[in-house]
Amino acid sequence: MKVSTKARVQWIDKRLFLAESGSGNTIVVGNTANAEGAKLAASPMELMLMGAGGCTAFDVVDILEKGRQAIEGCEVKLEAERAETEPKVFTRIHIHFIVSGRGLDPAKVERAISLSADKYCSATTMLAKTADITHDFEIVETEKAPA
Repeated sequence: MKVSTKARVQWIDKRLFLAESGSGNTIVVGNTANAEGAKLAASPMELMLMGAGGCTAFDVVDILEKGRQAIEGCEVKLEAERAETEPKVFTRIHIHFIVSGRGLDPAKVERAISLSADKYCSATTMLAKTADITHDFEIVETEKAPA
């Protein structure tokens, strides 16, 4: 069975758009700044990068929880380079995972990241068609609960 995903994007004003997912969640997308120069919304390319981060973070947390690792936090920092000419696709993406918990096994964290990259994360799989994607990780030991 094919999986179907829907979305709707409606122009609001200038270069701002309201995007609505098939599940009814909304986000403002655009490339407009206010009078002080602050961007009013994430750009579509920023959203793609954030989506990739969310996708792979979800996988890593899910895999580590199923592996009975005492994971308490997962932060993903992404840095990307884009082509200089149109279409300005991503050409390089580096993903840095900061995984926190108690007694996490580095081999299991590395395996979870690899499984996300190689098998589960649809977003990074699509982006890998144009970008060289690398990743690394660090583990932060949290305080053990009092006995």
